[in-house]
Amino acid sequence: MPAEQICGLSSMGKAQDLLTVTPKGLFCKEGNFYVDPWKPVDHAVITHAHADHARWGSKRYLAADTSSQVLRIRMGDKANLSFQPLGKSQTINGVKVTFYPAGHILGSAQVKIEKGGYSIVVSGDYKRNPDATCLPFEPVRCNTFITESTFGLPIYRWPDPQTVFDGINQWWQSNRESGKTSMLLAYSLGKAQRLLSGIDSSIGPIYTHGAVEKLNAGYRDSGVALPETTFVGDVDAKETDWSQSLVVAPPAAVGGSWAKRFGKMSVAMASGWMQIRGTRRRRSMDRGFILSDHVDWRDLMQTIKETEADDIWVTHGFSDIVVRHLQEQGLNAKVVETEFTGETLQEDAEPSQA
Repeated sequence: MPAEQICGLSSMGKAQDLLTVTPKGLFCKEGNFYVDPWKPVDHAVITHAHADHARWGSKRYLAADTSSQVLRIRMGDKANLSFQPLGKSQTINGVKVTFYPAGHILGSAQVKIEKGGYSIVVSGDYKRNPDATCLPFEPVRCNTFITESTFGLPIYRWPDPQTVFDGINQWWQSNRESGKTSMLLAYSLGKAQRLLSGIDSSIGPIYTHGAVEKLNAGYRDSGVALPETTFVGDVDAKETDWSQSLVVAPPAAVGGSWAKRFGKMSVAMASGWMQIRGTRRRRSMDRGFILSDHVDWRDLMQTIKETEADDIWVTHGFSDIVVRHLQEQGLNAKVVETEFTGETLQEDAEPSQA
């Protein structure tokens, strides 16, 4: 059941008094802080550690304590980071701020902002499917709900994750029997660790790109159980038999010289975009596994219902389509333009982390 009861009446005007969209991001004037700003500000409240939500350069940051390890890795030692326990509130310049689990990646959180009996929930990115590497999403009742729509089309319906993991295991085993390296492409923060937690590590050795291995350490330091992995850069490529192994790397790593060391290989990617068959063909991949860290259409609609919000603000993705559908259902919804990107088919990989 949702975490809290609604207090007070709602209107778009009340929401905009509490939170507005500015050139720097979502701004709470009463509290004098931004939520996931896309430009440097004095005080940033952060939903999670992905680069489109946690951008470097602000004077100070506040985030859920469950994100401390990965956010420090992503933001660096010079960032002024402070952390707040999930479900515990603090008041910032008269505005109550509370974090609730978002289920997107380790440490991801929704931000509930309250003032004068009115509440807004900024959900950030979120999902409802099971994930052993992070706390599950918790519906929070509010007056205004701000939601992503990365996969906001009825065609996006996620399969059971265990079915996906079984398919990856079968693909890896088949490649072993054919003498091929299995290269699995996944975002270095969140998706890679979720995959590692779900596969059968007894099939063979697991190697990782440096961008993945660095964040694996953050997950392990946070108490998340992952199988043994080896950083590719720690072994002699010429002396290593890659044909039995699984190599987990970010999407950008496969196109350059880095991948040539593995010889004959089969390349697959895990993403919600793999639901569309043509995507895999355009990316020249052998396999595509449907696994997303965002809500599908069914869970998006269910979540909006559970918040019991009077007003829905829809951000990045298929926002126009989602808003039109919600309005046809009699809900008060509007598109909110942001610089958040959601799940894409590319992620930069730093050469130094190869």
